[in-house]
Amino acid sequence: MTATAAYEADDSVEREISRIGAAARAAGRALGLADAATKNNALRFAAEAIRARRDDILDANAQDLAYAETRDLSAAFKDRLILTPDRIEGMAAGLEDVATFPEPVGRVLDERVRPNGLRISRVSVPLGVIGIIYESRPNVTADAGGLCMKSGNAAILRGGSDSLHSSGLIADCLREGLKRAGLPEDCVQLVRTRDRAAVGAMLRLHDFIDVIVPRGGRSLIERVMNETTIPVIAHLDGICHVYVDAAAQPQMARDIVLNAKMRRTGICGAAETLLIDRSQVAGLLPKIVDDLINAGCELRGDAAAQAVDDRVQPASEADWTTEYLDAIISVKVVDGVQDAIDHVNTCGSNHTDSIITDDMAAAEMFLAGIDSAIVMHNASTQFADGGEFGMGAEIGISTGKLHARGPVGADQLTTFKYIVRGEGQVRP
Repeated sequence: MTATAAYEADDSVEREISRIGAAARAAGRALGLADAATKNNALRFAAEAIRARRDDILDANAQDLAYAETRDLSAAFKDRLILTPDRIEGMAAGLEDVATFPEPVGRVLDERVRPNGLRISRVSVPLGVIGIIYESRPNVTADAGGLCMKSGNAAILRGGSDSLHSSGLIADCLREGLKRAGLPEDCVQLVRTRDRAAVGAMLRLHDFIDVIVPRGGRSLIERVMNETTIPVIAHLDGICHVYVDAAAQPQMARDIVLNAKMRRTGICGAAETLLIDRSQVAGLLPKIVDDLINAGCELRGDAAAQAVDDRVQPASEADWTTEYLDAIISVKVVDGVQDAIDHVNTCGSNHTDSIITDDMAAAEMFLAGIDSAIVMHNASTQFADGGEFGMGAEIGISTGKLHARGPVGADQLTTFKYIVRGEGQVRP
């Protein structure tokens, strides 16, 4: 089935999603029992296929971009949609990296021998069938599919309607890798329709999907969390903060703030709010404002920030809780590290927050006090990425506190079971 193929006329979306789910459940059993070498071969073969079909993928992406031009989409959204030769190579290299990682399935997490002689082990196992619902970014197809392959999980991928052609070809490459390795192709399946009813059908697929992972904007995440009773690994927003402390090195602070906001504005690890200690307002803030404005960033600040530069626009209350995913940042002047912590914990989204300081006591106070999945010291929030964490790839950044938190890689896509070995014991 090609990326543009439609479902048969007599098949409803609901029926097709059920068929996909049943196929995933069957294929996933074989994948869950596959040895590490076979799964790693599938990943390497998939990487080879992506490189071999690079030009086809670029052509498909051009079709997606042409479709995107017919819609009122932001520059940041289009940036997430675009594939380049370097980004395609990054997908292939990411799959190869995942193949080199330790086997996540079958790890003995805990082991004990009871007084009666029973040997009890807690062993990692796949989650089963994972449904991934995402927007715009076709590279998620490779990242999510590859991580599911590595962790022994079947994947049902529902990409954004804007990336239908690109994602379709990437999924075909993953399926080719599975086939060459002797594994069922249906371990990775892409829902190949723009019909939004497919999302609802997946959210009702309790018999076949074990976990849903949504990756996209607030409206998508909220829809998933409101409509399904299937367990969800998700984050709502990436409202990330950089706090420039009184003891921050000026040049370091300028470099990190500029990178955290402007390296890529459309990713969830992009900084959305700059907090700066009042002692830094006169000397450092004007330079940071210049850096950001010269890079094309719009600033929205409180009264103290506006007083520094009349190019800083007034911030509304909504700005402190907005994920712009664009070249916009809110700026607030705070009175010390505790004030910064209070603001982050009140207005943040538990994603990624960073403090810039040479005061180790202030740094430790911030690292301990911020209730986020990722807390940084003297580093850009743009490092909030599974690849940068040494995971090879990620499905997303989880801001929840149950099961997975932070970058979700192959290890986070496993659960465990208990294996009990006896020698004829009976319970008295």
